[in-house]
Amino acid sequence: MVDPANFDRVRIVQDLSVEHDDPPPEEAGTRVLTDVLQASNDSLFPLQGALGYEISQSLFVGPNCLVVEGVSDLLFLQGMGSLLDALGRTSLSNQWTITPVGGSGNVPTFVALLGAQTNLKIAVLIDYHKKDRQRIADLYKKKLLTQKKVLTYSDFTDRSEPDVEDMFDEEFYLSLVNGAFKNALTKPVKMEDLNSNLLGINKKLEEYFKTHSLKNNQSFNHFRPAKYFLDTVDTDNMLSDDTLDCFEKLFEALNQILS
Repeated sequence: MVDPANFDRVRIVQDLSVEHDDPPPEEAGTRVLTDVLQASNDSLFPLQGALGYEISQSLFVGPNCLVVEGVSDLLFLQGMGSLLDALGRTSLSNQWTITPVGGSGNVPTFVALLGAQTNLKIAVLIDYHKKDRQRIADLYKKKLLTQKKVLTYSDFTDRSEPDVEDMFDEEFYLSLVNGAFKNALTKPVKMEDLNSNLLGINKKLEEYFKTHSLKNNQSFNHFRPAKYFLDTVDTDNMLSDDTLDCFEKLFEALNQILS
């Protein structure tokens, strides 16, 4: 009954008489919660069981859990961490376990579930789009996390509504796309082919591929450029100083949370 691809559809039934001893009549009975952030730890426990929480904990969760939206975030963070470490610069501490949760809509649910385990230290690194602002604010307004443990890519780059891909120069990220989809492209994608009026390299590419189909019914996705980057990253990648500085500042901020 729990769809792992749509955690936002989960509804929790909470027995108020269990949560509070001798509640007044108007507060007795049960209520159905549409917002998982409002549920108590006891009410979350059945959901943890339904999700196979013990299994997921052993695979994806450590004592210091960094929640990110998707696998592409994980791959880019791992790749940039290795690169900065090779350059003798600040990398992401290996104490962090990076936990992708499949989209920004799933972040509050996972934080609530993980936060019920009192021995975990949790931080969130999330994209910053207008639609996500309330979701981000709720994480610390509802006391799931302190504000300093909720980071966005906009804290480390001056671009508007950035994804992790916007931490890179657009020309460089485009080279990753051309490399990852080399066999599926009819021709290499150039910057002048993209709509400069759109915010973010992903939106520009998504619009481009709506009218420039890939071969063999393939579709553009964020995973393949990230995997290509991880497979090919080295100190000769010609990353700009701005990109290196942005990721180093991000890693410094995340490592500071550990201390």
